[in-house]
Amino acid sequence: MARPIVRRGVALGFGALWWWAVLRLAVVPDAGVLEAAVAAGGWGLGLLPVHAVSKERAAGAVDGRRWAAAWRAGSAGRGGGEAGPDG
Repeated sequence: MARPIVRRGVALGFGALWWWAVLRLAVVPDAGVLEAAVAAGGWGLGLLPVHAVSKERAAGAVDGRRWAAAWRAGSAGRGGGEAGPDG
């Protein structure tokens, strides 16, 4: 029970810190490197795919070996694969 509360508290704290840095950069003329670093770091973290899962757990994911086999089969059909029985 305490774990979700702590996790939400930490997220709320980091969110408040990020908004403080962004608002300080926008409003205060002498905002410095610290505010810029916090704002840029928070923005960069927002680009991370936090909802991604591993291939093994993803619904509809295809094993890499199946992709390789399909690639080889496709290139062999176009004549780009291994030599046929005539050499």
